[in-house]
Amino acid sequence: MTAYEKPLLTNSEIEQVLQHRLGPGATELAQLSGGNISSVFAFMHAGKGYVVKFSDLKGAYETERYVSELLTAQGIPFPKCVAYGTTERLSYAITERIEGRLLSDCTLEEQKRLLPELFDILTGMVKAEVQSTNGYGWIEADGNGAYSTWKDFVIAVNAEEQTGFWENWQELYRTSCLERAVYEEIYNRLMTYVPYNAPYRSFVHGDFHQWNVLSDGQRVTGIIDGNCLYGDPLIDLAVLDRHMPWNGVISAYEAYRAKTAIEHPQFRERLMGAYYLKGLDGLRFYAKMGWNEAYQVTKDFLLNLEA
Repeated sequence: MTAYEKPLLTNSEIEQVLQHRLGPGATELAQLSGGNISSVFAFMHAGKGYVVKFSDLKGAYETERYVSELLTAQGIPFPKCVAYGTTERLSYAITERIEGRLLSDCTLEEQKRLLPELFDILTGMVKAEVQSTNGYGWIEADGNGAYSTWKDFVIAVNAEEQTGFWENWQELYRTSCLERAVYEEIYNRLMTYVPYNAPYRSFVHGDFHQWNVLSDGQRVTGIIDGNCLYGDPLIDLAVLDRHMPWNGVISAYEAYRAKTAIEHPQFRERLMGAYYLKGLDGLRFYAKMGWNEAYQVTKDFLLNLEA
C-alpha cells in the first residue's frame, strides 16, 4: 500500500467548477499549502476571496454546509460554505476565505499567547446546539451521528472491513511501519477508557491543530477543515496538545479551566481515552502516508502513557 496522494487537477477543471457554481469571473487562482486529503485553491470572484477544495473520497464534503451553519451560529469563525457537489471524479466544496496565515507559521511566542483564545473556541464548540440531532461519531449529511453509541463508533473505525480512505488498511502491517502488536496494544487500552468518554456528546472538530487554525499573529481569525464528529469534547484538547506539546497546552488549559470555572468530571481518564483514540488513528495515518518519524513519536508517547 503506497502513501495517499491528493488528487491532481488542471486549471481548466477547476475553472469549470467555479464557473458552473459562481458564474464567470474567477481570478487569481492559486494552490494553497496544507491539507493532507484535499487539494485546496484560493481565488477571487466579484471582489471577494474564496477557497475551493477537491477530494477523491466519496462524500468528502457532504457535511460542510451543516458544520458551517452550526459553528457560525455559535460565533465560531468558520468559513461559510457557498456550494458543494461532485464532478465526474471528485467531490468539491467552495467556501468564503478567512484571512490570516496558518497558526503553524506563527512564532512559538504567538502560538502560546493565542492559547486562551483557542480554549475559548473549544468552549464555544461544546456549546453548539446539537440536542436536536442524535448519534455518535462521524457527522452525516442529515446532521446526525453515524453510530448509536460511542463504543459502536470506536469499534467500527478500527474494524478490518472499511471503505474509502481506509479500505484494506490492514495491508499496512505488511507494507509500512505499522506494527500489529503495537496497534492491538493501544486498541485494547483504548477500549478500557471507552466508558469514560461515552457519556459525553457534543460537536468535536476532530482535527484541531495549528494547521487548521488561521491567525494574523494577534488573534485567531478562523478555524478550517476538520474530521467532524459527535463525542467527548476533550478529543479536541488532546489533538491540540499532541500537535503543540512545546506550549504546555494541558497545564495552560488547567489554568484556563480554573479561571472560567469549567468542570470536566473524570478529566484525566477522559483525556487518556482521547489520547488513545486519536493516537491510534494517527499511527495508522502516519503509516499510510509514509511519515515514519511521526509514527515513532506517536507510538512512543502512547506506549508510555501508562508507564
